[in-house]
Amino acid sequence: MAQVTFIRARRPEQKQLRREAILRAARELALEVGVQQVSLGGVAAAVGLAKSNVIRYFGTREEIYLELAADAWREWADAAIPLLRAGGDPIQVLSETLAARRLFCDLLGQTAGTLEHNVSLAAARTFKQVMLQAVAELGAEVGAAHPGLTGSEGVELVMAAAALAGTLHPVVNPSPVLIELYAQEPELAAACPRMIPTLVRTLAALAIGLPALR
Repeated sequence: MAQVTFIRARRPEQKQLRREAILRAARELALEVGVQQVSLGGVAAAVGLAKSNVIRYFGTREEIYLELAADAWREWADAAIPLLRAGGDPIQVLSETLAARRLFCDLLGQTAGTLEHNVSLAAARTFKQVMLQAVAELGAEVGAAHPGLTGSEGVELVMAAAALAGTLHPVVNPSPVLIELYAQEPELAAACPRMIPTLVRTLAALAIGLPALR
């Protein structure tokens, strides 16, 4: 990679542009190799800055990805809500919009175990506020769109969908070793779950069961 001369961002708009460049580089790297494989040094190199300069904007690698996770929650809600209001089936909408967001699913799988660690109190607070707002809005719409669910049960379904998507993501996107294994032994590959069918079936079962627990 060519060496980039660092020029300090002094004006607020310059600082915002630099933050956006860091987030964009981190997003692209995560899509390429997966969130877990990206280091702070890798992000710094991709954006053309020293690690110490990246830390001026984000204290840690985890803070970068926690902000991307907050953005992804908001984007998911903004994409799914119009579909629900247009009459889309809530189970199908949740499943398809999650499956279409590979980075979001990766971030969901990393959040509790990794991304909520080694971050500042301010970063954690901002993430939780954005996430819970997105969940509340999307859950209310799911509850309104599903004839058998209340708003609070809609929230439960949204949280379950996100948790399941985060769990399924590494399984349906196997490592190179497992890809080779599955090519050699198709019967093993056949046992692996598929993203959308698994989400749909599990969420449908949960939606049926939630009213029975009232």
